Amino acid sequence: MFKKSDTPAVAGGKISNILGPDTSYKGTLKSDGNVRVDGAFEGLIETAGNVVIGPSAKVLADIVASSVQVWGAVRGNITAQGRLEILSTGRVWGDVKVTSMLIDEGGMFRGQCLMAAENVEPPTLPGLHAQEGLASGTETEAKPGELMAPSVVTPAEPAEGLTPSAGTSAEQTETPTAGTEMPAKPMQATTPVSAPRSRRKATSPSEDKGAL
Repeated sequence: MFKKSDTPAVAGGKISNILGPDTSYKGTLKSDGNVRVDGAFEGLIETAGNVVIGPSAKVLADIVASSVQVWGAVRGNITAQGRLEILSTGRVWGDVKVTSMLIDEGGMFRGQCLMAAENVEPPTLPGLHAQEGLASGTETEAKPGELMAPSVVTPAEPAEGLTPSAGTSAEQTETPTAGTEMPAKPMQATTPVSAPRSRRKATSPSEDKGAL
């Protein structure tokens, strides 16, 4: 392992813009060269070169540069076409969008990091694709808030000569064919009512005439 230097150094040329440790600035800084900040800065830093945030720097700004090296404290979003380095004394609060990123031991980063790269799809398991590609006709689960269409059940056709009636299954009801007499329905049994017997003795018609 190579030991890093305790002093900030920027690869890619000399530093053309320096904000000293006893200097504070608020606004927008645009440059085509390398920028180094050792004081207090608030606003926006935008350059085509590299940016170095010194150990004593306190930056509350968004940074857009080719590469960024942080030794001090930065609160803001960082966009770099190249590399972002957070050294052992560096502190970054914000979202970063870079090609590569290095955080040294002791460095701190809080935020979201988006690594710029080619369109690479995440790996998937083959079993998941097999389940998604099931044949049509298989029941599927309804998504939240989506109603499932009710399944249609086709009734079985009755056999020839059988016509189902209401409340009666097709197997128990028979339809008579032409020329066949319908069996008479049995009459309902009724309780016989017996007439009261007369106490008078039955007499023949001849006796009744004689009595007259």
